[in-house]
Amino acid sequence: MDIAGAVLGLLYLFFEFRRSVWMWVTGLVMPAVYVVVLFQKGIYADCGMEAYYFLAGIYGLCYWIKGGTKKEKRVEISRVPEKLIAVLSVIAAVLWGCLWLFLAYCTDSTVPCIDAFTTALSVVALWLLSRKYIEQWWLWFVVDLVSTGLYVYKGLYGRALLYAIYTVAAIYGYRFWKKRMESLSAV
Repeated sequence: MDIAGAVLGLLYLFFEFRRSVWMWVTGLVMPAVYVVVLFQKGIYADCGMEAYYFLAGIYGLCYWIKGGTKKEKRVEISRVPEKLIAVLSVIAAVLWGCLWLFLAYCTDSTVPCIDAFTTALSVVALWLLSRKYIEQWWLWFVVDLVSTGLYVYKGLYGRALLYAIYTVAAIYGYRFWKKRMESLSAV
């Protein structure tokens, strides 16, 4: 199942680069596969993250199809408003701390700190992606890099390979989206 999830993850990445709504459809299937895999390996916060990915997939799909807010006709790539940066940083830090404590004291997790860290950043990054904020790529870079090591440690080599690819792809995704954003602002 780890390999099937990795294949779906590559498909998701392909659609994300293309800014295709099919990314969200793929993002509804992939979590179902990984809930089972991650739970079996005791990576509980990441397992719970898959449920969040599913719900965020529904939100992102609706938001992208609808076109964003009523004022917008189409959601385009933009930067995170400065007033949100501090708020999102606090949300990520609080979520990390709460998850870490929960995993450390309420589960048999052997990786509570790292599992909580990648999950907290992923929550914020996925919300940024749903709004097409370009900075989501930098958060994914950190999540993917740390997750690659975590999955190797836990013996999930298919997922580790997928996240190694995601790490490199985050750099290219940022560049690709930045070019698109600049071309739109030049019009």
